Amino acid sequence: MSLLEDLKWRYATKKMNGTKVPQEKLDYILEAARLAPSSSGLQQYKMIVISDKALLEKIQSIAYNQTQIIDCSHLLVWIAWDGYSDERITGVFNAMMDERGLPHDTMDSYKSVILNMYEAKGQEWQAHHAAKQSYISFAMAIAAAAEQKVDATPMEGFIPEKLDELLNLKGSGYKSTVILPLGYRETENDWLVNMKKVRTPKEVFITEMTIADVAELAETAAGLDLNTIIKK
Repeated sequence: MSLLEDLKWRYATKKMNGTKVPQEKLDYILEAARLAPSSSGLQQYKMIVISDKALLEKIQSIAYNQTQIIDCSHLLVWIAWDGYSDERITGVFNAMMDERGLPHDTMDSYKSVILNMYEAKGQEWQAHHAAKQSYISFAMAIAAAAEQKVDATPMEGFIPEKLDELLNLKGSGYKSTVILPLGYRETENDWLVNMKKVRTPKEVFITEMTIADVAELAETAAGLDLNTIIKK
């Protein structure tokens, strides 16, 4: 089955049945998440995999009592750097050069460029930037789960500070960003399972643009909003 068909099949599962995801399918999903691209190849995030029911029960109360947390097979938690530093970036680049058989100083000039850029933006921006990278991995895991016919429920609906405290992330240099329960749908009790998938129509979602369009936007921006110009 093609990726597009798999994505049409998946939905944000609202009720799971507790069935375990086979280890080989879980490993496939985790590997897809690990192989995701990230800014400068820094992979500014890690994953925590949780199947322990006692811990999941504690997380459920932090996640607004959503039932998927305790009915899932595994809960994936992405945690991202809380900021950038010379030590962190150097560590990643040195490991990268070791794998490629290159001298450690190969990346020094590039490292200086990104460090200077990131430091000027402050730690709050840095943490947000690192968190955004984890979402790329998150999306890859969702797609891989669909390919394996494993249900998944993307979630931002939790209290990050409390999850960080529960998982002892305080002082670790990481913050939780997003979570993903994996499992199998309970079709009899899931109100969304038979609902039609609705997405923005392609002709509205996609706009092809040329240099002439950009010039027109610049010339008319004072009098028209972007939606008006795009529809012309």
